[in-house]
Amino acid sequence: MKKVGEGLISLRISAQGELRYIKSIQEVVDLWKEGAEGKIVLVDDAGTTTLSPILPKLAGVVCTSGALGSHLAIVTREFEIPALMGTQLDDPLQLHGKQVRIEPEEGTSGILLADDT
Repeated sequence: MKKVGEGLISLRISAQGELRYIKSIQEVVDLWKEGAEGKIVLVDDAGTTTLSPILPKLAGVVCTSGALGSHLAIVTREFEIPALMGTQLDDPLQLHGKQVRIEPEEGTSGILLADDT
C-alpha cells in the first residue's frame, strides 16, 4: 500500500476497507441498499446528516474538509470510527473502489494508504 493522503485523525485507531467516494444522497442510499459494512467513505463536505443512515456500519470516513472539532469528527468518535478530516488527496476519483487503510501517525495526524494496483 502507498500513501495517498494525509489529514487530521479523529480517533487514534486504524481502519481498512473498500473506499467509496460519496458525492450525493443517492449514492448514500445505494450504499445502504448494497451494504455499507466495512466500507470507508470519502466525502468532500462534512456531511453527518447525509451519512447518518450508514454511519454506524462504516469502518472509516475520509473528508476533504473540516477539522477535529467538526460535527463529523465528533460523531465518528462517538461511534468509535476513525475519520481523517481536512484530508489532502491528489486524485480522489482514482480511489473509488480501491482497498484503503486509515492509519494514525504522530499527534493528531493520520494518513490514507491505498493499494497500488
